[in-house]
Amino acid sequence: MELAHSLLLNEEALGQINEAKRPIFIYEWLRFLDKVLAAAHKADVKEHQKKLVEQLNGQMHCSPGPPTRKLLGKCLANLYSVGDTFSLFETVNNCVDILKNKDDSPSYLPTRLAAVEILGAIHEKMGRMVGSSFIDTVQTLLKAMKNAESQGRCEIMLALEKILMGLGSAAASQHKDIYKVARGCLVDRSLVVRVATAKCLTQLVNEAPFMYTSELDRVASLCFQAMDGSNYDVRCAVARLLGVTMAAPFTPKAATARMKKPSLDDVFSVLSSGFLRGGSGFLKGGGGELLKGGEVRREVRVGVTQAHVVFVMTLGGPWLERNMSVFLTHILDLLASPKATPTHVDAVYSRKCVSFMLRAVLGKLLGEKAQIAAARELCQFVSKQMAVVDDASSKAESDSRGAADISNTQHSLVCALQELGSLLQSLQTCAAPLVTEANSSIIEPVISVLLHPSIAARLAAAWCLRCIAVALPSQMTPLIDRCADRMNTLKSSPEAVSGYSYALAALIGGVHQCPLGIPHSKGKLVFSIAEELLRTATQNSRMSMQRTQAGWLLLGALMTLGPPSVKPHVPRMLLLWRNAFPRSKQELEGEKARGDAFTWQVTLEGRAGALCAMRSFVAHCSELLTDDVTRRLMTPLECAMTMMAHIPSVIKSYGAHLKASAAMVRLRLYDILALLPPTAYEGSFNALLRELVAEFTLTDNPANTTTSLLRSMCHTDDTRILGSWLEETDHKSVEDQLQPNSASGSGALEHDPSSIYLRVDQTVAVPGPLPLGVAVIDASVALFGVVFPHVAQKHRLQMLEHFAECIRQAKSQRQQAVQMNIFTAVLSALKGLADNKGGLGGKEIIRQANELIMNALMNPNPILRCAAGEALGRMAQVVGDSAFIAQQAQNSFDKLKSARDAVSRTGHSLALGCLHRYVGGMGSGQHLNTSVSILLALAQDSSSPVVQAWALHALALISDSGGPMFRSYVEPSLSLVLQLSLTIPPAHTEVHQCLGKCLEALITTLGPELQGNSGAVATARTSCLVACAIMQDHPDSLVQTEAISCLQQLHLFAPRHVNLSSLVPNLCRHLGSTHLLLRRAAVACLRQLAQREAREVCEYAMTLVKEKDVKLKTGKDENAPEEVNITETGLEGVLFGMLDKEVDQKLRKDIHDTLLSMLQSLAADNLSHWLQLSRDVLTAATDTGGPPKEKALLGRKDDKEDKEEDDDDTAKFHAGGEAKTHPTVAPRWPTRMFATDCVRKIIQACEGNPINFDLRKAKELKASNQTVDFLVLHLSELVRMTFIAATADNDQLRQYGLQAIQDVITKFAKVPEPEFPGHFIMEQYQAQVGAALRPAFTPDTPSDVTAMACEVCSTWIASGVFVDLNDLKRIQQLMVSSLAKLKRGKDAPSQLYSESASSMEKLAVLKAWAEVYVVAMTKQPQSKTPEDETENDEGEPESLLTMVQPELPSLSKHWLAALKDYALLALPPEFSSQLPTEGGAFYSAEAVDSARPHYRRAWPPILYAAALWLNDGGFAHVAAEKDEDLGPLGAGMGGFDGSMLQKKKTPEEINSDRFHLILGICIEALCSPHASQPLETVSTCLHAMHKLLDAPWPRSQLVTDRAISIEVLNVLHRLLLTRDALPIQLAIMSVARQVILAAKEQLQEDKKQLESKEDKADKLDAKAAPVGEGGDSGDIVPGKSSVFAALEVCLCVLIRQIPALNPSMPAPAQLQNGGRRQGLGEEANQLVSAAVAIMADLPQLCSPKGSVSVLPTILFLTTGVLRETSSQAGDARLPLPVSTALQSLKLLASSPLARDDMCAAEWTRLLQSTLATILDFSSKQDGSGSGVEQVTTLLALAMLIMASPQQVTTAPNLQEQCIDAFKKAWQSDNPQLQLKCLQTLSSIFQADVVVATPYIHTMGPLVVERLQEASRNKPSTDMELATVLEALKLLETLVAMTEDHLRVHLVNLLVPIQVSYLVDSNLLQSTGKLSRTLHEKALQNLLKIGPQYPAAFKSVITSAPDLKAKLEAAIRASQASKAASTKQSKAAQPAQPSIKLKMNFSNFTG
Repeated sequence: MELAHSLLLNEEALGQINEAKRPIFIYEWLRFLDKVLAAAHKADVKEHQKKLVEQLNGQMHCSPGPPTRKLLGKCLANLYSVGDTFSLFETVNNCVDILKNKDDSPSYLPTRLAAVEILGAIHEKMGRMVGSSFIDTVQTLLKAMKNAESQGRCEIMLALEKILMGLGSAAASQHKDIYKVARGCLVDRSLVVRVATAKCLTQLVNEAPFMYTSELDRVASLCFQAMDGSNYDVRCAVARLLGVTMAAPFTPKAATARMKKPSLDDVFSVLSSGFLRGGSGFLKGGGGELLKGGEVRREVRVGVTQAHVVFVMTLGGPWLERNMSVFLTHILDLLASPKATPTHVDAVYSRKCVSFMLRAVLGKLLGEKAQIAAARELCQFVSKQMAVVDDASSKAESDSRGAADISNTQHSLVCALQELGSLLQSLQTCAAPLVTEANSSIIEPVISVLLHPSIAARLAAAWCLRCIAVALPSQMTPLIDRCADRMNTLKSSPEAVSGYSYALAALIGGVHQCPLGIPHSKGKLVFSIAEELLRTATQNSRMSMQRTQAGWLLLGALMTLGPPSVKPHVPRMLLLWRNAFPRSKQELEGEKARGDAFTWQVTLEGRAGALCAMRSFVAHCSELLTDDVTRRLMTPLECAMTMMAHIPSVIKSYGAHLKASAAMVRLRLYDILALLPPTAYEGSFNALLRELVAEFTLTDNPANTTTSLLRSMCHTDDTRILGSWLEETDHKSVEDQLQPNSASGSGALEHDPSSIYLRVDQTVAVPGPLPLGVAVIDASVALFGVVFPHVAQKHRLQMLEHFAECIRQAKSQRQQAVQMNIFTAVLSALKGLADNKGGLGGKEIIRQANELIMNALMNPNPILRCAAGEALGRMAQVVGDSAFIAQQAQNSFDKLKSARDAVSRTGHSLALGCLHRYVGGMGSGQHLNTSVSILLALAQDSSSPVVQAWALHALALISDSGGPMFRSYVEPSLSLVLQLSLTIPPAHTEVHQCLGKCLEALITTLGPELQGNSGAVATARTSCLVACAIMQDHPDSLVQTEAISCLQQLHLFAPRHVNLSSLVPNLCRHLGSTHLLLRRAAVACLRQLAQREAREVCEYAMTLVKEKDVKLKTGKDENAPEEVNITETGLEGVLFGMLDKEVDQKLRKDIHDTLLSMLQSLAADNLSHWLQLSRDVLTAATDTGGPPKEKALLGRKDDKEDKEEDDDDTAKFHAGGEAKTHPTVAPRWPTRMFATDCVRKIIQACEGNPINFDLRKAKELKASNQTVDFLVLHLSELVRMTFIAATADNDQLRQYGLQAIQDVITKFAKVPEPEFPGHFIMEQYQAQVGAALRPAFTPDTPSDVTAMACEVCSTWIASGVFVDLNDLKRIQQLMVSSLAKLKRGKDAPSQLYSESASSMEKLAVLKAWAEVYVVAMTKQPQSKTPEDETENDEGEPESLLTMVQPELPSLSKHWLAALKDYALLALPPEFSSQLPTEGGAFYSAEAVDSARPHYRRAWPPILYAAALWLNDGGFAHVAAEKDEDLGPLGAGMGGFDGSMLQKKKTPEEINSDRFHLILGICIEALCSPHASQPLETVSTCLHAMHKLLDAPWPRSQLVTDRAISIEVLNVLHRLLLTRDALPIQLAIMSVARQVILAAKEQLQEDKKQLESKEDKADKLDAKAAPVGEGGDSGDIVPGKSSVFAALEVCLCVLIRQIPALNPSMPAPAQLQNGGRRQGLGEEANQLVSAAVAIMADLPQLCSPKGSVSVLPTILFLTTGVLRETSSQAGDARLPLPVSTALQSLKLLASSPLARDDMCAAEWTRLLQSTLATILDFSSKQDGSGSGVEQVTTLLALAMLIMASPQQVTTAPNLQEQCIDAFKKAWQSDNPQLQLKCLQTLSSIFQADVVVATPYIHTMGPLVVERLQEASRNKPSTDMELATVLEALKLLETLVAMTEDHLRVHLVNLLVPIQVSYLVDSNLLQSTGKLSRTLHEKALQNLLKIGPQYPAAFKSVITSAPDLKAKLEAAIRASQASKAASTKQSKAAQPAQPSIKLKMNFSNFTG
């Protein structure tokens, strides 16, 4: 195929390939040529133009297929456009000659069609450049129409359309001729010709004014005729023609036309006639023959409906706003005509059409403001209609016309109310003005309709009220109250009881859509009303029917509130259900004998209602459905099943009008049974199955009613052969009524009033239950599928035989209906068997079922054939027998080989596909070859496109299920797909769709293999790409959809080979398609591409911007009204714009995902662009929301300028349409909400780069490089956008905005302002934050918004942005105002929402205050210097505390009450009986379950705040609390905290309760069995525990019961094992420290008490038992010892941080881990230190004997830490663990226990062992790092030597080793070690004489020797000098310690040494710095020694004259130098000025 990629056709290569592949080669050449010509230069083209024209003209005669013909025309047109036009006329004439040729043979047809295609393409491209030759061309084409076949007629009309498009008004002379021919073609028998003609005429309307003036009526008449018998494509095309024609008189272009233009009334009159009469009667053209019998055909009505929409879309939104009233009146008046509603089904269909028009126009074209205006117009219409009803009601008694008027109004009212409800649901809380404005409230008109005589109108009004309440949740409770009151007031009016009960039921049913719910009392109110209605139903026969229906309806609605609301009423409900049915068969028999028709009707309605309420109970309260309740429910249900057998006789006795009531009972019975387990009613199977089978076999039903479930029972993949894709169009709601099944699309509320309260899918605007007859059959079929798997095989066989008999006996249409119902039931049964993994049964059952299926496989009805194939596949799956599968496959093979009719071929083709689908490739592998070969042959049967489509569909199924086994069939299948794609006419769209599905399946089969480069794979890949290209160019949208899916699959497996540069622009062109499926496919593909290659996708989309004024249209309908214009905002801007137009949930989700994928990939690198997108969306709607004052706070420098920028940006951003007629609709609230979410995502995307949050660095980088961008530079934009969202008029958007503000505060709070040091960048936005928060605290704000605002408040205050308290005044006021939410009793605000919503709000308030208090307390500085107090930032916590302090008395009580609530709610379910029956402080008993999540979110900060408060004096002030007035906030708090306010409790008890509450909650949270608690919660609990225990009294409470302290330590140990975060572990150790401190304090207290007892007791008494753990025995028992528990904690920490300490670890591992000790971070060091410090305290908690038990462990671990953490660098500061370990050793060695007689010996041995261990470490100086560093060794030895008892260190062997260690250190080559040695020895020398003497004797001479040596060899380094000086100090210390009479000997040593360090005065200046320093120090020392020891000094000096002389010389030199320096300093002083200033400026610093 690469050889095809050349400008000229490579004829040599073409001749070498085989015949079959030549069309593909030519197509590839033409594709390449098309791309080349678009980008080629004129000179390059001219060179080869002549040859190229010859080759292209030559291809016309080579029988080109449709895709090739299209490319031929395109290439020739482009060639003449780029190159010369010298041969243009020759080519045109050549084509005209071909058309004039009389050859009618089939082989010549492709040439003729190619000529037509080329003529159309050339004229479209070249336009007026073709000159006057177009006249001959047009005439030739028109003449060719006469003898052309359908394909030719279609192509000619499309060519004429292109000619009209290219020539414009220049072809005016031919317009009339074209119109004359087109008139006949518009009603052509071929539907594709109608489509082409409609397109041609639509283009003609744009050019020829006569089309919409003089010929308007005839065009309309033709359109109505064309719609008759049309399909979907025809209706769309003709509706577009009709709509454009009707709109043309009102377009700006029509203003220049001279002819008389019709008025708007004329146009509406024409459209009305089409809707009501199909055109007969009004039209001049005499459309009377159009519709026989005067009834409009449904196709025409649907077509006219679509035309209405096109009409308004063409004129645009502003026109609609100007003509809103006229338009609405016209639309709604259509339903007032009896011709629109001759039957009930027609009335429903007409209503659907009108609702579609209203929704498509009002919902899409209008912005939110205009929609509000439309809602008001609808309300006015409703009011006018109700006025008519009131007048008619007064006339109805005397005049039958009054009843007719009432009947006529109902349908208009239904549509108006439904559209009003839809508008409100789309507006949500933006619609608040419609309710709050007194003079224009919509509620009154809607409520008035509840009294309308028609049930349909009453139900529509009830539904509208539900929509109002769901859109505006604050209206839910008032509306419920209002309806309940009116119901009580008007209880004697049947309409009122009915209407208000519908309204109440609808409102209750909508509660689940309101997250905030309703008060629990409203459920009780509804139940009492319902119970009252049922109780009084029999009191008044006139009201009995309405009261019965209303009572049960309300009970059914009540069930939707869920278990919490229903549970209290279950016993009474069971009683009501039991009483609704006869208790026994005798009662049932008795019923039959008495009563009349009316009584029976009421009875049946009551029982239907009871069953309906029961179904609602089972569906919505499954948690309450216990075995006991199920058993009690079965009693009435069994009675109902028994009653069913008696109903026929009752109907026979009392009249057929009871049939509907009886059917309703059956429907309700089937529904409830389908929800219950079949085992519950298996005893009634026989009677039930009789009823079910009779139901769907139409035994007692004369009508041919069919089920609506058959399509849904078939596989979703089969929709392409059934045409069910219509379900996925924008016109679904009106196209449904044209489906063949009975009652399809005829759903209406009045068919089943219970649907008013049921949950509906979000995609459904209004519930549409099907007519009763269809609904009963549907329910029976569904229940049959549930029951069948549980039925005995005998009964299965009987039923299957009965089915066959029923089908045999029925004839004609009835047989079809019965067969469809039976097959739906069989499919339902087979599906049930598969779900239950059951078998079908024995051979006889299989044979019977097979026979049933085989007969249906050859049924003329395609849906039955499809169902039969599906049934065969499912049966093969259930039977699971390979022989059966083989038999069925062989049977189909035989049929397909012999049969010639299309029905048999299609049925058995599908059967093969379904067999493979359900048994898989492995189960059907042996039949694969035969199946594929047969289907490939059938797919080439060009005589029957239907057979081709079904065969290709089956082939796709086999390919999908075949897996690797199908791989060998891929090549032949691919070549077939290519061949058929190039040859099958475009009109056979279903074949092309199936080709697409087959190609997709083949691509999936190849899978990742497509990435390969082998010849076969490359060929297959190329074939796939060519096939995709062919389908992309197909005119049908569904085929283009398949092409996109195939390319998506290709991109998944071989992304490198999919050309994004052509695919992405193509996808962008489809975004404006009128076809939902195509838009879905395009966005889904973009979503996939954006996940991998977001940047490339955006870049390729932007290439379309460069095409000047190029409008991107859909592929199929080139005159599509929806155009997408990609501007500078790129693809992202288009996608944002689509969010305001699209309503399809899947499509919207894909758009969201696509945008988010792009954002995450690109936003960080292109911040300005993405922020601009979000800003455009959010600011475009600022006119509609936010008070002016708040808008002024948006932080913009120039509002006017900015507004102009915004307008420009908005204009750029939005696409499509002219500014005047089609302005862009301002983004709606869901789009703004998504934009706000995008802002949050942008912030998240920037988190990776810290410069985004550093203003100084960002500015520096921006200054050096303008291309870079950082988020912090756009902070003002972020604040502005979030402000707009937070102050919007939609509550959900406000929440999103507040969350975004919180994100901004969190991320930027700590960003400093470089220009103002000490300030933060967020300070300048305080006003905006305050203004954004203020509206959220108004009384009418919903709870969730206020809760979010509280969170933002606490975040803002805790952020520390503010400078002083004044900056927080506004926020503080808001926070204080929020405390009013905590009021109870009379002062409490009225309750609109549920109790759980109130809980959420109150807890949010408490949580916010708690967070502020925590920040105030935890950041409070411990001590301040005067300088600190002047600094702003240090004033922050103090200010915060003063803010919280006034509210603290009440807040603390609320916090403790909330914690008590949480503690109770956190109890396991088995302790639920302990919950207070009246509820808690902030939750009600009914809302327990819904309140728990709110408590779970709020408790951690509240807990911490309570702990801080208790620590800060809360415990001490408890006595004062009991007497002080709680103030307004505390009023009515009696139930808040019983521990506080019960008078009988003492302050001590209250404090104890509070302590245990806080401690218990902490322990419960920390004891979580799995690590579910977030780290923040764990950290909060630990800090709270630490604060709680940070005072003596709470610590004493902790150890009152030792088990508690042990449990706390055990929990901490477990937490250490599960949480690795070091901050958490540090917090754990701080808590453990407090626990140990508590134990120490308690021990001291115990000792004091014991001592006082001993003092008082008799001295003769025996000695008391020792205090402390271990007692006399010394046993420390695990689990009962806090010491052991603490050791576990410490050991866990040490082992995890220093694994080498683990004694169980092998020695090599210890050595390997020894290196880790240098890697401990700061936090790890703190952690190890904390553990060591705790261990040192543990022996104090033990008795003397007990201490001996724990001491070895403690010493082992402490010395181990010393060894592993000591630094190897001698000059480094000691690590924290080392210094702590040394202190611990000192503490242990000096412990009183070491000198206690009871354990002194053991302590001595253990301390000696420790000393020996340290000495042992010091001896390992092998350089491996395993021995302890010598400095640390010396320090450790010194600690033990000085602190231990004498007997520890005076042991000879140890003492010698110690001395030896010091000697080694002193003699080492390391000067630093020598220095440390001297410093340590200095401490030892001053210790006890007995201990110190050996060290002095050994080390003294060595030191003196070193000093003497220094006199000979002066120090050469600083370290040596320091050593000498330290040695001198040591010698001085020894002198001081020596007795007076012996001191002279040491002075005699010291003085000569120091004199020797003196330097001769003559040499002093030239000597080195170190020697001079030594000289000075020695001189100072000598001058100090003289006066200190005068006698000894004098003795030494006098005995040595040379020493004296040297010393005197040094002294004189020193004095002389001092005198010289004094004189020099005086000379340097400046002279005093002659004039003295009176003021001293010396301190002035400038």
